[in-house]
Formats: sequence, C-alpha cells, structure tokens
Amino acid sequence: MLFIEYPKCSTCRKAKKHLEDLGVEFEDRHIVEDNPTAEELKDWIARSGYPVKKFFNTSGMKYRALDLKNRLPEMTDEEKIALLASDGMLVKRPILIDGDRILVGFRESEWTF
Repeated sequence: MLFIEYPKCSTCRKAKKHLEDLGVEFEDRHIVEDNPTAEELKDWIARSGYPVKKFFNTSGMKYRALDLKNRLPEMTDEEKIALLASDGMLVKRPILIDGDRILVGFRESEWTF
C-alpha cells in the first residue's frame, strides 16, 4: 500500500493516524519531494475511475494563483496530467494506492480495510 502525503497537511496527518490506528502497513511518500510522474498519474486516474479534475488540489494557493478554475475546462486530459506532474502542490492529497483501489482525499468512511 502506498500513502502519498504532504506532511504539513492536517488532512494527511489525520489520514496517516487513521491508517496507523487500524494497524495498516504502508509505504509513505512525500508528494513534493517525490512528485507523482505523468505515467503514475495516468495509471491512477484510469484505475480510480475518477475524472482528472478530482486529482487537483482545488483549495491550494497554487491552484488559485494559476487560475486553474477557469483554465482547466479548456485543457485536454493530457495537459492536465502534465500540469499535475509538474508540481506536487497541485495534486490533491492524501492519495492511497492499495492494489486497484485508489483513494484521493481523506474521508474516514471510505478508508476501511
């Protein structure tokens, strides 16, 4: 199981504590120091069944600074994925990859094992 987080993010800390409380073993990955590649993102998006937009951190300062709310609708999925791969702060987190199960963002009710 791969847990992708930004350690300063309070939601990521809650999700990590939830996994630890459940006794779930996982590999931890810092989203900024080891940003997901375009290939990884394509794979996760395909397996998750989520639209590409779900992988954007829409509440982040970088998202707002780049005016992505208005720019994303005009971009192709390939352009969106390349943008996500360019900066970990644009990617919604935490992300949990558990086989074919991909969870984006933390909702305790979904993070069951």
